[in-house]
Amino acid sequence: MRSKLLLCALLLGCFGLHAQEGVAVSGTVTDATSGESLIGASVIVVTGADGTGGVTGTVTDIDGGYTLNNVPLNATLRFTYTGFAPTEEVVTAAGIIDVAMGMDAQALDEVVVIGYGTQVKRNVTGSVSTVDAETIDELKPQKIEQALQGTVAGVNVTTQSGSPGAGLNIRIRGISTNGQNAPLVIIDGYQGDLSTINPQDVATITVLKDAQAAVYGTIGANGVILITTKTGKKNSPTSFSYNTYYGTQSTSRKLNLLNATEYGLLLNESYAAGGQALPFPDASQLGVGTDWQDEVFETAPIVSHDFTASGGSDRVTYSVGASYLNQDGIVGGDKAGFRRATGRLSLGVDLTDKLKLTTNAIYTYIDRDALQENGLGAVLFNGLNAPPTLPVRRADGEFSLIPNTAGFGNEVINPAAQIANTFNDYDLNKINGIVGLDYNVIEGLVLTGRVGFNTSNSEGRTFNKQINYGGKVFDIQRSSVNQNAINDNNYTFDLFGTYERTFADAHHLTGTVGTTLFRELGNGLFATGFDVPNNDFEFADISLATGTSPEGARDVSSYSYDERRLSYFGRVQYDYLSRYFVTAMLRRDASTKFGPENRSALFPSATAGWIASDESFFGDEGLVDLLKFRVSYGILGNDQIVNNGFIGSLSGEATYVINGLLVNGTAIGTLPNPSLQWEEAKKFNAGFDLALLDYRLNFTVDYFINTRDELLISNIPVSGIVGTAAPGAGSPTVNAGSVRNKGLELAINYQQRFNSDLKLNVSVNMTTLDNEVLAVNNGTGFIEGGAFGVGQDLSPSRMEAGQPIGYFLGYQTAGIFQNESEIEAHASQLEVRPQPGDLRFVDTNGDGVVDESDRVNIGDPIADYTFGGNVRVDFKGFDFSAYAFASVGGDIVRNYERALPNVNRSDYFLGRWTGAGTSTEIPRATTAATSNNVFSDFFVEDASFLRLQNVQLGYTMPFRKTAARPSSLRIYVSGQNLLTFTNYQGFDPGASSGDPIGGGIDSGFYPVARTILFGANLSL
Repeated sequence: MRSKLLLCALLLGCFGLHAQEGVAVSGTVTDATSGESLIGASVIVVTGADGTGGVTGTVTDIDGGYTLNNVPLNATLRFTYTGFAPTEEVVTAAGIIDVAMGMDAQALDEVVVIGYGTQVKRNVTGSVSTVDAETIDELKPQKIEQALQGTVAGVNVTTQSGSPGAGLNIRIRGISTNGQNAPLVIIDGYQGDLSTINPQDVATITVLKDAQAAVYGTIGANGVILITTKTGKKNSPTSFSYNTYYGTQSTSRKLNLLNATEYGLLLNESYAAGGQALPFPDASQLGVGTDWQDEVFETAPIVSHDFTASGGSDRVTYSVGASYLNQDGIVGGDKAGFRRATGRLSLGVDLTDKLKLTTNAIYTYIDRDALQENGLGAVLFNGLNAPPTLPVRRADGEFSLIPNTAGFGNEVINPAAQIANTFNDYDLNKINGIVGLDYNVIEGLVLTGRVGFNTSNSEGRTFNKQINYGGKVFDIQRSSVNQNAINDNNYTFDLFGTYERTFADAHHLTGTVGTTLFRELGNGLFATGFDVPNNDFEFADISLATGTSPEGARDVSSYSYDERRLSYFGRVQYDYLSRYFVTAMLRRDASTKFGPENRSALFPSATAGWIASDESFFGDEGLVDLLKFRVSYGILGNDQIVNNGFIGSLSGEATYVINGLLVNGTAIGTLPNPSLQWEEAKKFNAGFDLALLDYRLNFTVDYFINTRDELLISNIPVSGIVGTAAPGAGSPTVNAGSVRNKGLELAINYQQRFNSDLKLNVSVNMTTLDNEVLAVNNGTGFIEGGAFGVGQDLSPSRMEAGQPIGYFLGYQTAGIFQNESEIEAHASQLEVRPQPGDLRFVDTNGDGVVDESDRVNIGDPIADYTFGGNVRVDFKGFDFSAYAFASVGGDIVRNYERALPNVNRSDYFLGRWTGAGTSTEIPRATTAATSNNVFSDFFVEDASFLRLQNVQLGYTMPFRKTAARPSSLRIYVSGQNLLTFTNYQGFDPGASSGDPIGGGIDSGFYPVARTILFGANLSL
């Protein structure tokens, strides 16, 4: 009997197993618009009662067909394809399931990050722009900031230097303050920075440009950049990607300098005009001579590797990645090299049905070496001014020395020797990340708590080798080593709740309320040791240095800081019929950077929107798919000032008389101002979004007015009686200025899929900008900055009411004096009487004397218009993309030419004045004293340019088509900074030091590199 029962059980079990076997399903996936087959579309089988069970699948073949076996009944087939809306079908029986996929109207369902939450892009009422991972991958930026240049309207990115690892300046809708203009950066919810991020780790970049950023209060005045890093996806098998490229870099530009013969003839003419003997009696024998740019510039390699593994189950998502970048400099090679290694872990776990854990950690190691740049004594400055008649090395193999004579000055040195004798190293170890919990308290209410952290430790070392450059100021009599160790940390704690509910199928409400605590603290230690053993970098360490500095000087210094900010915020988002939208935000910030009189402040804002295309008068079908009007206004703050400006500190020096003896001691440093308060940014924005032709053609237009009041201005002039003239002392910081930026932004995108083989995407954007200083209430009415030439006391740049911030103040020229009679008829000009062939300066105030009161606005570095554009074409397995950027209307100061008779010159000097009528632009050559080198519009040039930023051609080879995930190998060739069209004579018309006042002065900016990359992307 037992055996019969066992046999029945086995038979029933076999029957049950057979009953669980799935059915066979096949079909074709096509484009709903054209009917063309879609090759490589993903077909995923999702099982489980909740639709989130195990995962299997395939991809469509060359005819758009697919076949799946053993598909469980009632399972869901999920169809996805780039550029199309995802489609799902339920399997109810064996057979054929054909799917026609429609275009993905991204304006309808794309979700964007808006700060302490997300929002469907269709419902966003602020000015928000995004850059996706595909764009980042096409641009292949070494630093993530580069992905914003030309891709987002209203965002301008300028290089501080083209050297590897150098910083970049990001300005959102102009320069608004004389202080810190950099935007706030939020990485996965915590405050971070862009400088150490691996671009391949970034999923999206979201830019908040208007009052939408008011939810960040006192730190959002300069705009907000929200970075979302890549994570795994639920119910996805583990996927692997490996991306690599190798490339070569070369200078994108060389200046046209005089060769040795041209240089010799110029010097002969100059010395003859000054009544001196000719330095080159037979200049025809000089030949071409040394091209110092060829000696300084080199072809440098760049290599990158990036690996990622990601996936997920129904409760867990994960993503693990690592990367390595090694980039040598086009000046100095590995002595200006940049090496970055990163490791990243992202993990999401549904601990329960209501509780979710999110973690993300990024480790970064940076090793950077650098040469002196952009200024007197910089390598390129020396390379441009060194005489072409001098060989790089002498006959004995030693570097040639540039003579220490009046003609060369005491600061121009052999740039090749300078590179060889530069030794420094900077190492950074940083870990940043976030740990967060989301708890679904009740339906519609989610409570979020998260802790973000950044901690970094850096060490720097510079070896100053004992060296003789020929009696120059850069000669080093005693070797020394400078070392520093810096520890920086910040922590963010967020606790907020979000409640979302829909009433009567028409009213939708989302409320967010919470608090944020931010703390930043750190310290730095600096030390110098002298007399390094063997005068060698290998022994350059404080522990080995045997000497100390001269008596009375300090060998060590240090600092520490600890600042905190406590914030409370709330936001209410309401919409009616998903057509009418209103959002109100309020944030209260309190910061230790301000005294008790103004420690806290409120920052309110509001936005509104109306989707007019949903109104009945538009009809159900028509040309317009979406027409949304938006308006916003808000007040934000900026607390980016020197710490402890509201209190006095004993950081000054003084000498006291005690018991009849002089005793050195301390005194009050910078004078305090207990009334310091926040800078206030008042932001207005009005715009609209328009989508046409089934969302293929999209327009976004915004008009903005940003007014920054209560600017924090340092070093306000006060009476010396209060002690501001003592060493270490300084004038106080007060709220004393106002700046306004206004402009128009336009972004246009057109995308068209002609068939399954051909797809086109074209985007262009334009921004206009009008910058004006409204007030500088500091007693003088202006703030000066920048420097020009050597020994010129008058600052070339100013912030002054009625002018653009940082405009150039100098003499206006009116051609060249052609003869003595013109000089006699002209106003008295400066201290040196002009001669025929000298610049003629305009007596702007008409008082008959040209002096410093005649200086006027001769240009400003802020561009009037910026443009960005890109095009992408996909044809079968090939893809082509190109990106370009243009800047129009800005000016730049040419300050890389040393005003000495024996230095080399640009070839524009070949068109110099040599007699009456020969030139009306370029002054004569002479060794005699002239006023030709004082700061005037002769040195100010148009900085407009058009740059082809990136061109890329790739080919993708799909394989393993029967797998649950598509696998492919893509190979490509890419060119960066291939062409720059400009009339500027310097290396880079788009470079800037980033200073609001004096930032557009070019003292030899390191040019951006022209790079050719060969790479591959492997997906498994």
